[in-house]
Amino acid sequence: MPHQPPSPHTPPLDRLLEIMARLRDPDGGCPWDRAQTLATVAPYTVEEAYEVVDAIERGDLGDLKEELGDLLLQVVFHARIAQEMGAFAFDDVAAAIADKMVRRHPHVFATARYADAAEQTNAWETLKAAERAAKNRAASLLDDVPAGLPGLTRAVKLTKRAARAGFDWSDVGQVMAKLREEIEELQAEIDAGNLSKARAELGDVLFVCANLARKLDVDPEDALRATNAKFTRRFAYIEQTLAERGSNPEASTLEEMDALWDEAKALERKAI
Repeated sequence: MPHQPPSPHTPPLDRLLEIMARLRDPDGGCPWDRAQTLATVAPYTVEEAYEVVDAIERGDLGDLKEELGDLLLQVVFHARIAQEMGAFAFDDVAAAIADKMVRRHPHVFATARYADAAEQTNAWETLKAAERAAKNRAASLLDDVPAGLPGLTRAVKLTKRAARAGFDWSDVGQVMAKLREEIEELQAEIDAGNLSKARAELGDVLFVCANLARKLDVDPEDALRATNAKFTRRFAYIEQTLAERGSNPEASTLEEMDALWDEAKALERKAI
């Protein structure tokens, strides 16, 4: 006999938790949902987080509402699996983050006072460091920077953590000098035809770029997403213009497409 869905009059979060419990029920639940584990759900969680960011960047609040729901479902899914394992439940997740927010905002929930946002940020990092020390999980200052983060984001977090210990360039000029040095080393390996070493040198270039972004207070993932969007717009202009001429990129020369790319750039500048 199929499960009856929870009443729409049930408080929304309770309703969602009940739906997930029924989906995971060994007796009449969804075979796909029952088969999932923390590890198999994790990639969907990352994907949904990026879809939230995409909706924000597009300014689509209707889509954002839906994507935030999808992301919340991922939290509920993980919590339900953990509950079945006897580890923790959704209420434990909510309680833990509530406790953390109170603990990390003593200027709101206690008597601490900060002169400005910079001082507050420093205090936040100090509190986080104390929490890491209390857990006694990290033998190294860098051990608990999640390995699953996007590469550029993790590079920023690694270097920010090292900078707190004094291991950092003093200014942007030094980072730029290092970037030029790494590009020269990359070029040398390319010229030598050593692609395996070129791969390593390219990684060094990207790592320094992440450092440069940190020094400029720029999120490198945001910057790259913006450039990806710009590339997509301009290439779409090339495709559209060629289609109007009865052609397409495959039937055109690089010179033709470069000229259209420059047209797209010029149109964007006029629109600003």
